[in-house]
Amino acid sequence: MAAAMRWEGAWSMEASAGWPALANTLVVEAAVVILPGVSLSLSGAATLSATDTLRVGWLPRGRYRVRVTLPAGLAAGTCEVTTHLRMGSTLTHQHWQASDGDRVALEAPTTGGSEAGWAIESLSPSVPVDNLSWRKGHADWFYRHFDHAAQVVHGYLLADAPELRGRILDVGCGDGITDFSLALRTGCSELVGIDPFRGYERLPTILHDNHVPADAVPSTLRFLPADGNAIPFPDDSFDVVVSWGSVEHIKGGYQQALREMRRVLRPDGLLFIHPGLYYGNFGHHLGEFSSEPHFHLTKSRAEVRDLVLATSPSYIDRSGEFASPEQYWQWFTELNPITVPQFERELRALGFEPWRVALRTEDLIEYTPALQPYPMQDLATLELYLSCRNRKARGEGR
Repeated sequence: MAAAMRWEGAWSMEASAGWPALANTLVVEAAVVILPGVSLSLSGAATLSATDTLRVGWLPRGRYRVRVTLPAGLAAGTCEVTTHLRMGSTLTHQHWQASDGDRVALEAPTTGGSEAGWAIESLSPSVPVDNLSWRKGHADWFYRHFDHAAQVVHGYLLADAPELRGRILDVGCGDGITDFSLALRTGCSELVGIDPFRGYERLPTILHDNHVPADAVPSTLRFLPADGNAIPFPDDSFDVVVSWGSVEHIKGGYQQALREMRRVLRPDGLLFIHPGLYYGNFGHHLGEFSSEPHFHLTKSRAEVRDLVLATSPSYIDRSGEFASPEQYWQWFTELNPITVPQFERELRALGFEPWRVALRTEDLIEYTPALQPYPMQDLATLELYLSCRNRKARGEGR
C-alpha cells in the first residue's frame, strides 16, 4: 500500500470555485486504486476534522488535484494539516496511510458552507475523471459491472466475508468485467471465470477503452471456456461461487449447474447467485425491443417473435457488443422461467442455506385480463439477489 498513492508535495492555500481551499496533488502510482479516500484534520489557529465526500469509485495511475474548500468561520493563522489516505472497498477491508503534518498559513474564509467540501480533478496527461465509469453511472456498461455489480456481490450480499480472500469461481462470467473488479477488490488467492461463449476474450479491449492500464489485471485472475453443467474442477475446490445473470440462459434447465456449483463449493462455502426472473419486466431480456409492461406474457409467442424480428432494437451500451434480433429471439426461447418461490425450494433442496437476500420490486402492477393467470409476486418481483451457505457434509461431493 505504501506505493499505491502519495501526496506529491505540501498542502497549500488556493481558490476553488471562488472559495478558499486547501489543495495538494495526489499521485496514484498503482495501476488502479479502488475507492480511494482522504480524511483531513487541522490543528493550531483553527481546528477542523473532515472526511472526504469525493465519492470516487476508482482511479487509474496518474496525478490528481484534490481541494478541500474551508467552511466559513475558521480563524486565520498557522495550522498543521494531517491527512490519511484510504484505499479499500469496505470498512473491514481498507488500507490507511498517514501523512506527516504540513504547516499552512490559513486565510480566514469569509464565504463558504457550514462544512468542508471536497473536489478532485485530473492533471494532464492523466485521464479526466469525467471519462471514468463512476462519473457516468448506470447507463454505462462498464460502470454497471465494474463499479455496481462487483460491489453488490462483494460488499452487499457477501459482506466482505473472509472466504473472499480464498478461491472464487464465477459460473457464466460473460465479458469478465465483474470478475476483474472482484479480483481487485477482494485480493483473492485466485478467481476463475468460466463461460463457454468466451466473452471474456474481449476484456483487454474493454479495459483499454475504459482507461484501465493493462498491468492492472492481477495474475490471480484467469478464464476458461467451460460449461456450468460440467465444471472442470474437483469437489470442494472453491471458497466462493458466483453466478450473475447466467442460470436463466442455460439451455434445457439449470438444475445440473446448481448441482455442479454445490459440488465444487467447499462445505460452508458461500454462493452468490442472481437469476433472471422470467415473469418480471426485466426477465425476458427483450427491453430493447419494447417498453410495454409484460408484453412477453400478454402477447402470443408468434406476436412476440414478429415484434422482435421486425423491430430495430434501441441497443443499450454493452461495451461495443451487439447482437442481432435473431439472436435475441433464440435466447428468449431458451430462457428458464424462474420464480422466487421455485428457486428457493430448489436451493434448499440442495442444502443451500440462505444468508442474505435482496428483492427489487415494481411500485405497482396493473392487472389486465391477459395477466390474470399470473401470480402477483411473480409479476411484481423484478430482481433477486441471494447469498447462501453450502451446508453439505464434508466429503459429500455432489
